[in-house]
Amino acid sequence: MSKRRNYDKVFFEKYNSDFGYELDFFETQLNEQTAKLISNTEVVCVFVNDVVNEAVIKQLAERKVRIIALRCAGFNNVDIEAAKKHNLKVCRVPAYSPEAVAEHAMAMILTLNRKTHKAYNRVREQNFSLNGLLGFDLHGKTVGIIGTGNIGKAFAKIVTGFGCKVLAFDIVTDAEMEKFGVTFSLHCPLNEKTKHLIDEKSLSMMKDHVMIINTSRGALIQTLDVIQALKKGKIAYLGIDVYEQEEKLFFKDHSEDIIQDDTIQRLMSFPNVLVTAHQAFFTNEALTQIALVTLGNVQVLLENKEIDNKAALLV
Repeated sequence: MSKRRNYDKVFFEKYNSDFGYELDFFETQLNEQTAKLISNTEVVCVFVNDVVNEAVIKQLAERKVRIIALRCAGFNNVDIEAAKKHNLKVCRVPAYSPEAVAEHAMAMILTLNRKTHKAYNRVREQNFSLNGLLGFDLHGKTVGIIGTGNIGKAFAKIVTGFGCKVLAFDIVTDAEMEKFGVTFSLHCPLNEKTKHLIDEKSLSMMKDHVMIINTSRGALIQTLDVIQALKKGKIAYLGIDVYEQEEKLFFKDHSEDIIQDDTIQRLMSFPNVLVTAHQAFFTNEALTQIALVTLGNVQVLLENKEIDNKAALLV
């Protein structure tokens, strides 16, 4: 089994004592060039920014890999049809801690609104002025939620607790979700239908000074269109925990580098934009569930048994 990142190692080694697997950890991203590093293993464990296209899957199959285990819910980076073609099983963690992601979305809303990140830096410099820190009451505002799966529902409960009205959209209607709003929180998967869901056309239908929060997948947003909307004032606040080209940036320390991505640099130049590096899932509870469910899925598939949670098995 192959994974990377220190926190993965801590949690997987902690809970592997109940399973007894031999774990190998790789720092590098899985792609067509690095797939050759995989040997003498039946399982590879991948993350959201690993490249698992047909070329990679073919190499894994040639190396006798039987299972691709995703330690996340999203699977847009995996060629499912290629996995079927090469007889590889693919499993995922469909729900680990929806509250973790939902709470991070609310944290981004509160930070952008009340500008606590700016206030923190000011006070450290002994500047106690309130100029430029004006916010608004969330109470009574209408919040629109796109996608009412586990995360969307958890987020709806949070904003309801703040006294907000809620409108939700999903391909499956849900009686809990009620009215249309101005704050969009994207909690839906990335696929052909949802790619660039937020673009020039959809932005034109929104109220002016909208707040948009994305903690799902970067490609739900057409970034260049959003930049134009920010420049025109159509978008008053933008919070993103994900970015369409994040695989080249996120989960790495670039503090000593010259970042070549002009788009993310432009985004970060706006005072009303908050960027976090795909950390919404990053809680103790979520990482515990990710490790336990992933290892459990692998155990069941290696034993040729049926996974109880059908949503966890993709192929």
